[in-house]
Amino acid sequence: MATIVLSAAGAAIGGSVGGSFLGLSSVVIGRFAGASLGRVIDQRLMGQGSDAVEHHQGRTERFRITSAGEGVPVAQVYGRMRVGGHVIWASAFQEHVTQTSTGGGGGKGAPARPQARSTTYSYSYSVSLAIALCEGQIGGVLRVWADGVEMAPEDLNMRVYNGSRDQMPDPTIAALEGAGAVPAYRGTAYVVMDALPLEQFGNRVPQFSFEVLRPEEVKGIDRDPAQNVRAVALMPGTGEYALATSRVVAKYGPGQSRSLNVNTPSGQTDMETSLDALEAELPSCEAVSLIVSWFGDDLRAQACRLRPKVEQGEFDGADMPWTVSGLTRRDAGLVPDEHGRVVYGGTPADEAVTEAIRGLTTRGKQVMFYPFILMEQLDGNGLVDPWTGGSISRACPGVGGSPDRLRPAVPVPLMKRWLQRSRFRNSWERSVRRILRWQMAS
Repeated sequence: MATIVLSAAGAAIGGSVGGSFLGLSSVVIGRFAGASLGRVIDQRLMGQGSDAVEHHQGRTERFRITSAGEGVPVAQVYGRMRVGGHVIWASAFQEHVTQTSTGGGGGKGAPARPQARSTTYSYSYSVSLAIALCEGQIGGVLRVWADGVEMAPEDLNMRVYNGSRDQMPDPTIAALEGAGAVPAYRGTAYVVMDALPLEQFGNRVPQFSFEVLRPEEVKGIDRDPAQNVRAVALMPGTGEYALATSRVVAKYGPGQSRSLNVNTPSGQTDMETSLDALEAELPSCEAVSLIVSWFGDDLRAQACRLRPKVEQGEFDGADMPWTVSGLTRRDAGLVPDEHGRVVYGGTPADEAVTEAIRGLTTRGKQVMFYPFILMEQLDGNGLVDPWTGGSISRACPGVGGSPDRLRPAVPVPLMKRWLQRSRFRNSWERSVRRILRWQMAS
């Protein structure tokens, strides 16, 4: 703007003076002088010639770690407890710098109008820590909190040493301190966090706490009770994708989705999280009874129908559509609800069941497929309850004094005939046989 104004003013002044110099009129000379002066002013106003500006973000000059000192007691854990732990070793803090520059000139094709150059340096830090948890051998660390917020152990680059009498030194500590100069802390359970990023904690070491599992140690016997468990039943047998080891996501619309089987901060599927807990708490478990539930709609055996059911019929898993014995979500019935909430989870999808079998066998577990029947009669259903063989102080179907004179429950010998003519017998058998054939083939 100053260039335009002063060039016009210089031309006017030169015109009033008149004359020429070296063949140039006084108007041209005045315009040139005014434009030169205006350009200098514009460059000053627009930043030409100013020094580069540097910004430093997040730089920390001093760190503080609360470490254990001599005489600090080591915790004793019984069962499952939440403990804070003590820092027993820490590496030097590592500084990481990210540089970002802005300004410096006009764009392509634009007139040269240099601007002040601004450079921003962002700092982040990482540190390796060893934190003692408790005395004695533990079964594992189940959960971790940082500043009261639960986090996945995988996000902390964490290794667990269970405090056994033969555990070896941590390789990270040995690499920094030197081989042969590092204790193994045998008899003390501790964790090592390798190159823990501190940026998410405001470039400081957060306050950690851990949920520690330590099985009971019973004197006078060779093995504690947890070591004696050889097999378990995997409950509850419901949940459409509860048994899937791969993540299943339901999409509700553009940009709207939700994970159906990841419900813990571990970041793993619910099935994988459960199997990790099983191995930590019952290390001697060798076999798992895998329960899969269908639903019965009548307590009277001769009238009961067995069917797989779902919790809702609108949305399906994107990568694992729900199918059971050839039925899709739209073909299956809905689990009854009370006060807007389903009373059971849905029948596990066949593909989720096969993934569970594969996951269990990969971990060295023997699998028994266990079909289970859940009855879905709610209060006020209007159906007649069969005689259970108990007291007949009140009128019961098929018992003298009953006004309806209905037959009692089908005797056990008649169950075979009922199964033979059951409407869903073939689909039930197909589902079971297909899963068993896949298991035997693998």
